[in-house]
Amino acid sequence: MFSGIVAACGRIKAITPLEDGVQLLVDTDSLDLSDVAIGDSIANSGVCLTVVGIEGQQVRFDVSRETLNCTTGLDTVGAEVNLEKALRLADRLGGHLVTGHVDGVGEVRRFAPVGESHELVIRAPAAIAGYIARKGSVTVNGVSLTVNRVDGREFSINLIPHTVAVTNLKRLREGSPVNLEIDLIARYVERMLAWREETTQE
Repeated sequence: MFSGIVAACGRIKAITPLEDGVQLLVDTDSLDLSDVAIGDSIANSGVCLTVVGIEGQQVRFDVSRETLNCTTGLDTVGAEVNLEKALRLADRLGGHLVTGHVDGVGEVRRFAPVGESHELVIRAPAAIAGYIARKGSVTVNGVSLTVNRVDGREFSINLIPHTVAVTNLKRLREGSPVNLEIDLIARYVERMLAWREETTQE
């Protein structure tokens, strides 16, 4: 589990093809690796990946073909990735509970300055658009954010200067793909309502 609070912005240094996927070599920049071991989880732009090698500040991750097919941003050398280590039970939850399992890839429709901040408008895939609610939480490229407005499949977010400065969201442009993860609570609410309807029809 993660919180959606990015700890560092790394960069993909190399991509090695595997039989069914790739291995990434990621320069983790300033991420504290003193307590990271092989087998630990680190979110890369919202995608939970397992550490398979550590070389100084560079970390290796194996990525399956399935993961590559349903996410964005993990297939280009030089791409920036938002990094977050998995939560410990004693950690402060600064964002919201994030699993690191991407629900869909959205498309940026607008990214523009508004005063000191930036407005980010994203079009969500139809399959997950119904889970995104005004003033609810959503994860964009691994960053925990609050939804300001919802209009059909499009939703708007206000990004403060700090968030833009310390994440790869500063690289977004109209048409950019982004990894989206819906609020964990929304999943359970839907399941409970569906289960209730199923049991009343028996």
